[in-house]
Amino acid sequence: MADRALDVVGIGNAIVDVLSHADEAFLAAEGLAKGSMTLIDAGRADKLYAAMGSAVECSGGAAANTVAGVASLGGGAGFIGKVKNDQLGQIFRHDIRAVGVTFDTEPAADGPSTARCLVLVTPDAQRTMGTYLGACVELTPDDIDEALLARARVTYLEGYLWDPPAAKDAFLKAMRATHAAGGKVALTLSDTFCVERYRHEFLDLVDNQVDVLFANENEIKALYQVGDFDAAAAAVRGRCEVVALTRSEKGSLILAGEANYRVAAEPVEEVVDTTGAGDLYAAGFLYGYTRGRNLGDCGRIGAIAAAEVIGHMGARPATSLARLVSETLG
Repeated sequence: MADRALDVVGIGNAIVDVLSHADEAFLAAEGLAKGSMTLIDAGRADKLYAAMGSAVECSGGAAANTVAGVASLGGGAGFIGKVKNDQLGQIFRHDIRAVGVTFDTEPAADGPSTARCLVLVTPDAQRTMGTYLGACVELTPDDIDEALLARARVTYLEGYLWDPPAAKDAFLKAMRATHAAGGKVALTLSDTFCVERYRHEFLDLVDNQVDVLFANENEIKALYQVGDFDAAAAAVRGRCEVVALTRSEKGSLILAGEANYRVAAEPVEEVVDTTGAGDLYAAGFLYGYTRGRNLGDCGRIGAIAAAEVIGHMGARPATSLARLVSETLG
């Protein structure tokens, strides 16, 4: 892969995660479906925040979590996303830069406040999210730094941001700029909610714009409207260069042409919080991919990164992923 200064530049929602423990009775009382991601407005976000127990606040968002993981692995990473010039925006900017990610997107001076995701973790480690998108959906094509993308081997996009027309245009601009500079475009489908809402557009992206696709079992079945994982895998095969399909404790399946790579999940002493598992899998996979590792090793690095993040609260690594990979793979 071309010699470039950065391995991965992520583009996505710049969100501050607010993480708290909750039981299923609390979810029911708040009208939240366990394991789901629900979009909420500013008023609902304020009420839910007030009702939550003690919480931990840190910068988050799917693509931002992924590039933070790349940095923890020792890779070069950048991020493009929109925050407001407010307290939460400052938290986001500080956190992501502190882990070594290049982040220079200009904050908004007015308009909606910085986005937040209220993450409720039940005793079985499942996470239920109420997300106020706020400023992050104000991303426009003017925010796409083509010079930054030209420095990256891979531009990584999250399906969560495929919604506002201006953000959609920003994504399309980023894809064009990446390919023009000789880079690769990676996309995560993000959530079945996103797939069901934009299925036809996602199918077009997969067929015509995406080089590396990430999806979990439910997302890929929703994309091809089948009830069986094997049928979904068969449907997506060959539609882009590489497809990485995650299956929680069943590990992952990687498809490239006619080749299959089946990767087992890494053992975890205790699953504490599944927030960020897919994001960190993508981080590990893309780190290996940009370093020229074989696809089986890419999946293994992804599994190591995902196992680390589900062993504690929060969607960012709590220990050096570079050290973990070195100890496990050598």
